[in-house]
Amino acid sequence: MTFLPLFNALVLQDQGTDDNVYDVFLNRSGINSIDVPQGPVQVEIGRNLCLRFVNRGSPIHISVASTNTGMFSSFFHENLYIVDETLFSIPIRPDCHEGFFDIEIITGYGVMKASFRIDVIRAKFVAGTRKIREAPIQPVAHGRPHPLMVMMGIALILYSAWLYLKIDVLNTASFLTLIIGAVYTWYRQGSR
Repeated sequence: MTFLPLFNALVLQDQGTDDNVYDVFLNRSGINSIDVPQGPVQVEIGRNLCLRFVNRGSPIHISVASTNTGMFSSFFHENLYIVDETLFSIPIRPDCHEGFFDIEIITGYGVMKASFRIDVIRAKFVAGTRKIREAPIQPVAHGRPHPLMVMMGIALILYSAWLYLKIDVLNTASFLTLIIGAVYTWYRQGSR
């Protein structure tokens, strides 16, 4: 068994995708272990290199650094706290040349360290246009409204009816509707 941290870092193969997302596994093979991609890790000029940190153990602090990215990106160093999964993006300048840089990941207060090489390449010419999907500026609705919002709407209608009709049961019903909605939402989040 070796005690050198660099040799304890495991290496993964074939982690890259067309979107330049590469998986780095933490705590998978042991406490504070770092499993980095092996082989050609490539990013095109003008695109983003995305590293997905996947934690298989307890939450962990990591340090991601590169001392030789100055020609390719403004990225130098970042400290991250990974609970389960985090996507970290490094933008590559559109006016840089081909080359390479190294990414170094440190955990366990400097005890474990792993590094891998990133090749910066020119974009491959593909016939046709490639549409880039941008992240929406505001959240996009997906399906039904949240149950708490529905309960708040019902409570607002009941309260408005109480103000207009002066029937005390409507005021009590609006208050109970709000309480039920809050309790339901609380327990629903706890079960996820």
